Amino acid sequence: MSFINPDQETIFNYLKEAKRIAVFGLSNKPDRTSYQIAEELQRRGYEIIPVNPTLVGQDILGETVYGTLMEVPGKIDIVDVFRRSEYLADVANEFIQTDAKVFWAQLELESQKAATILAEADRKDVIMNRCIAIELRLFDAQ
Repeated sequence: MSFINPDQETIFNYLKEAKRIAVFGLSNKPDRTSYQIAEELQRRGYEIIPVNPTLVGQDILGETVYGTLMEVPGKIDIVDVFRRSEYLADVANEFIQTDAKVFWAQLELESQKAATILAEADRKDVIMNRCIAIELRLFDAQ
């Protein structure tokens, strides 16, 4: 069975309820999409938590970078993933070791293996191949 995203109302509810978003794979380069979207999330009032094992301890957008999701203190509402599709299963394995609510893989990122890992761990709040910034603009327009 292939992965199917939740309906639009559910996606909007995730965005409405979220306060803290871990940005997995956040780049420190302002020209990168992950940086630009994290910056937009901050402008919209979300607390972002950078997660990038190659940049641990640095600051991006004024926030300290963590190496793994398990190192992030406090509750995570959404994990917004900016890693190629072949790495999504690894991120899913990390995700299920936390109490984070929503696993969100950005536009053009999808993995049946990750979906299976999340489903087997009874983690049903999963979105793939959707851009969180586009979804926020759609939410604003409704």
